Amino acid sequence: MPRFEPFSALRYATFDQSAVAAPPYDVLSEADRQELANRHPNNIVHVDVPRESDGPDRYQVANSILRAWIDTGVLVRDPRPSFSIYRMSFRDGAGRRRSTSGVIGALEVVDEGAGGVLPHVGTTPKAKTDRLDLTRATLTNLSPVWGLSLANGLTELLIEPGEVVGVVEAEGVVHTIERVDDPARVAAISAVVGSAEVVIADGHHRYAISRTYRDERRSVDTSTGGSAELTMTYIGELIEEQLSVDAIHRLYTDTDPAKLLEALERFFETSPAGPVEASITHDMRDRGALVFVNADGTGTYLSPRSDKFADVRDLDGARLEHALADVDHEVSYQHGVDLVRDIVTSGGAAAGVLIRPVTVREIQRTADEGLLMPPKSTFFTPKLRTGPVIRPLD
Repeated sequence: MPRFEPFSALRYATFDQSAVAAPPYDVLSEADRQELANRHPNNIVHVDVPRESDGPDRYQVANSILRAWIDTGVLVRDPRPSFSIYRMSFRDGAGRRRSTSGVIGALEVVDEGAGGVLPHVGTTPKAKTDRLDLTRATLTNLSPVWGLSLANGLTELLIEPGEVVGVVEAEGVVHTIERVDDPARVAAISAVVGSAEVVIADGHHRYAISRTYRDERRSVDTSTGGSAELTMTYIGELIEEQLSVDAIHRLYTDTDPAKLLEALERFFETSPAGPVEASITHDMRDRGALVFVNADGTGTYLSPRSDKFADVRDLDGARLEHALADVDHEVSYQHGVDLVRDIVTSGGAAAGVLIRPVTVREIQRTADEGLLMPPKSTFFTPKLRTGPVIRPLD
């Protein structure tokens, strides 16, 4: 089972971190990044998504900014190793008030297929050099991987508050970060997480570059004391109350939408869905249906024919892969009903298909059976903020 250890974190000296924290780099548009950079000169995007220089030295420039923040006291390092309890309070898609809690620490980086840390979905090809080059230059883990622990009892261990060291309020979510450095409590958290496998929920590529970086450091390491053997990870318990899962919808290009719908009709019962609005997700849940998004902004319900998917996983993404296996197309992924509709109606895609969120039960079954979901099957929300906890590697 994987090691899970505390570390001496870098943290913003300011308590209210709403102006300096940011969403994960991989959900930011260029406009988002610029707005955050303009919001505060110490916003983490200046380091995590470096644009101060567009040349090959941009990662070194990012490191210079980071070191300047440390030298001037913008960022302060904990005096001793600790875990960081990370709580989020929010309303989910159904309008229900929710609260989740997990813990940020350093998780062991294991070889692919070695066990202990398991992938959750298949991954799509993606350039990894950006995160790797940034790690090499800054010698830090800037944003955490998101892991799900199969151990029982982690949530209970996190009920007792720690020392509140930062709060972020953004997009209707309150993020509260609490430091825990009591040796007995630290040992208890380490023991529980280390007693069972961890499933990577979000950040597969970040975990993969951590493995690459670890291998590099093993051959030349004289300065990091083996810190590359672990990577910063948020761990939550794999239970219903601790997860809020949204769908990642499909956009199709390089195909004829009429032929695409015709192919889907062999596997799904169809019926008109009317204008595509965000509220259509409630009807999808009640009907047990997907929605095909037409170029005019209307939708067509797709109700799976049970006899056509007898040997297919109970996942809308798997159903679509099966139904379109013989149809030429390119697929991309988009979170948000309105965004999918707008992309299709503006001609940015030939068609879209809205899918339903994966259930926590199916995530658990996938982990138990050692299976992989199709790429982009899950969108865990809310997203953790980058900035409140930084892990030095020096």
